[in-house]
Amino acid sequence: MFIIFLLIYITSFIVAVKEIYKGNTSGILIYLIFGLSMYTTAMSVAFTFGLASFIPFMQSFKELLIVSVLILNIVALKQRPKFHLIDHLIFSFFLYLIIYALLPIGDQSFTGRLISLKSISFYVVVYFTGRFFDPKTIYINKYFNYIILLTIAAAAVLLVEVVCQSPLQFNSGYFDYSYHYYNLEKEGSLGLAETFTSDSGYTRFASFFTSPLEHGEATLLALAVIIGLYTTDDNKFNINGVGILAVGATFLSILFALSRAPLASYFIMIYVYALVTKRKFIIHAIQYAFVLAAIYIIYLFYQFENNHSGLIAVLLNTINFTDPSSLGHLLAWTEGIMSMIQHPFGIGLGSSGRVGATLSENIGGENQLIILGVQAGIIAAILYLFVFVLFIKVSFKWLSILKGKERKLCMTVFFIKVGLLISTLTTEIESSSYVSYMSWFLSGLLISIIMRQAPQLQPANDN
Repeated sequence: MFIIFLLIYITSFIVAVKEIYKGNTSGILIYLIFGLSMYTTAMSVAFTFGLASFIPFMQSFKELLIVSVLILNIVALKQRPKFHLIDHLIFSFFLYLIIYALLPIGDQSFTGRLISLKSISFYVVVYFTGRFFDPKTIYINKYFNYIILLTIAAAAVLLVEVVCQSPLQFNSGYFDYSYHYYNLEKEGSLGLAETFTSDSGYTRFASFFTSPLEHGEATLLALAVIIGLYTTDDNKFNINGVGILAVGATFLSILFALSRAPLASYFIMIYVYALVTKRKFIIHAIQYAFVLAAIYIIYLFYQFENNHSGLIAVLLNTINFTDPSSLGHLLAWTEGIMSMIQHPFGIGLGSSGRVGATLSENIGGENQLIILGVQAGIIAAILYLFVFVLFIKVSFKWLSILKGKERKLCMTVFFIKVGLLISTLTTEIESSSYVSYMSWFLSGLLISIIMRQAPQLQPANDN
């Protein structure tokens, strides 16, 4: 049955290529949604079926499609586009990293630096692919509904995993694939198998995503899409039966992924949504629940017996950084920050993050900003953070200006950024192809809309 994931991956690529060939470049979203969401599972299955020689070719599908559509969109431009401050910042960030790849900085070879450059900055190319789209050619509702269906499918796979009490990755060839291509061990204190078990012994599930963490982050993206799709221009939440099923699917996914940062972000997104749409009942309910939870946690900390177990132990150990995962975050942050203090301009590409881990030379980590800062210095980290925060500011501002499908996209991007903020501080968020590509593509598309609307509604250089 696992071969179905490989077939979906290949089919999504073929359908996307067919649509692009017909002139419908928005067809790339079919691949980004259905192909990238199960990318690692598809590659794992291919490896298990003895198709290792084809895997490098299939791995290149995403870059091939992105670059092709970017070129086609640039060629199709009828006039020179007006650029937003965000465009300038992202392009400057990209050029800055290219300099680090070209100069002999650090211990990595030129090839190693190029690989790392692609790993930590290809989302810039994805952003400009969305940025140069004509928004009128994309049916936002259709592709958002595809994400809704994907979310429901992910929950269906999750339910099978829960019933069997076995993550899909334990049977798909995921561990052999990861070791062969990325030198990542299954066993050990930092092994991949550990990511599927919480400190209290509960099994964590990833559905067809790469890991429970990516499953949680993808769920946040899905929740942002649900919010954007079903919220009307007057802030009414007009949801249908499929939408209700999708909301239930997101709750199951975030619960069984048992990833702390996405779980916290899930409820933060709901709270922020209540603030934005002025739903006082939800605001007060969450505030009261937070106060009661805080009182209960304080009570637990001051109990004379210290023999908590299960989810209570996970919660308390997370807060006081005594569990291995939280302690690992703290040690990685400390190591990365110390490296940034000693080397404010970085120690070279490939010294931190996914590439560094593959080469067993990882310094710091567990934080997108620190991973960038260790490699390319404080300037790179500040640029990335500034762009991230600016997206939240700009998308929130334009919520009161845009209408219809443009507002749906704007609200979705706003909540994607809000939802992924904590994950940005606790993981290498851009290592997830599905979440990263979708986030940056939609972000680029939003800026395209804003710059087309700006001459009519705001000054052209409004930021």
